[in-house]
Amino acid sequence: MVRTILVIGAGKSTSYLLDYLLKKSDGENIRLKIGDLHPENIPEKFSKHPNCSVFSLDIFNEADRKKAVSEASIVVSMLPASLHINVARDCIEFEKHFITASYVSDELRALDAEAKEKNLVFMNEIGLDPGIDHMSAMEVIDKIRDVGGRMLLFESFTGGLVAPESDTNLWNYKFTWNPRNVVLAGQGGTAKFIQEGTYKYIPYQKLFRRTEFLEVEDYGTFEVYANRDSLKYREAYGLQNALTLYRGTMRRVGFSKAWQMFVILGMTDDSYTIENSEGMSYREFVNLFLPYSPTDSVELKLRHYLKIDQDDIMWGKLLELNLFDATKKIPLKNATPAQMLQYILEDSWTLEEHEKDMIVMYHKFGYELNGEKKQIDANMVVIGENRAYTAMSKTVGLPVAMATLQILNGKINTPGVQIPIKKEVYKPILEELKANGIQFKEYEVPYLGYNPDSVAG
Repeated sequence: MVRTILVIGAGKSTSYLLDYLLKKSDGENIRLKIGDLHPENIPEKFSKHPNCSVFSLDIFNEADRKKAVSEASIVVSMLPASLHINVARDCIEFEKHFITASYVSDELRALDAEAKEKNLVFMNEIGLDPGIDHMSAMEVIDKIRDVGGRMLLFESFTGGLVAPESDTNLWNYKFTWNPRNVVLAGQGGTAKFIQEGTYKYIPYQKLFRRTEFLEVEDYGTFEVYANRDSLKYREAYGLQNALTLYRGTMRRVGFSKAWQMFVILGMTDDSYTIENSEGMSYREFVNLFLPYSPTDSVELKLRHYLKIDQDDIMWGKLLELNLFDATKKIPLKNATPAQMLQYILEDSWTLEEHEKDMIVMYHKFGYELNGEKKQIDANMVVIGENRAYTAMSKTVGLPVAMATLQILNGKINTPGVQIPIKKEVYKPILEELKANGIQFKEYEVPYLGYNPDSVAG
């Protein structure tokens, strides 16, 4: 019997997902249906594949959406996170398993009881971060616990970055995933974490000036800033008694200090629209956030406002983005500052066809075993092939695809709304990821914890 996998949304992170499932399609007796608002943009290697069909789907069209879900054996949603819920409710109604790479929303979590009642697997957070971070972390944490170790510290950091060979700008950064999420990073609420038993809070306006540093073998130094709420994973990971729990985002050193300029100016604000935004020049956009002066240029006002010297690298970073260009126009109507900034950044930070991205993930595990404090550090580096087959799409798409097939074949069968922290989920997927070049290097290092006698938390 032919099984149908419905994939809703075919954006940047789906190339490896679709490749994987289509390569398995004959052997697994599966067919792919891809529903997207713009099916014409889906590459022919997928749309013309004999085991794949592509169709136009507006997920706000209830009748079309329900029809597509009802005809599928299993449903994968690669839509933006806010749009999953209606698809998920359809999956409850028509009794279909549901997979997504996004964070579990409160609305989705509310479907847990119904999913369990109907014996449905609703797998979320099964991409990169969240996803591979959960699975790789739990594998090591479970190993430590299996030998009687007690967890003291867990830190986890991930960065979607540009590969060294394609790192050609002063920011050491290019877009490798949704640019909007990059511009709005850190605005989901105050960052919360715990370090050596002391709770820490960082408001958005200070987030990019509270960074820590990491060394990754062969790839140099990175900085990290805190993610939203690290504490919400205490229970999921069983780390209620850990002294340190900290999750963050990785960038090259200097990025955060430079990004803070946009925060100070107010350019990352998404809460209001700009009058007459359509047709505004980059230069005019910058001037919106500066005091009026009958004599001073935009450049001079900005340097004064941000206290930047002319020979400061920060100034070079701003110039590189053509921020003072009066000829470059923003074609966005009734746009927010964040949307306008995103447009300007995409002009400079979009990967060229041949350029490569890079994913870096870094974990730290501190634990006590037989009265001795120990630590394991682990890191993973994945380099993309080109703009179409990025490291981001590989590390997001492959875990989604593997989980889909495992669920379809009944190998992952614990029902309910969940994330991939159970051994039945992470063990086979991590093994298969290794075969695809996605694996961690582990190192035993001295325990990182602070000396409570000399450091007051």
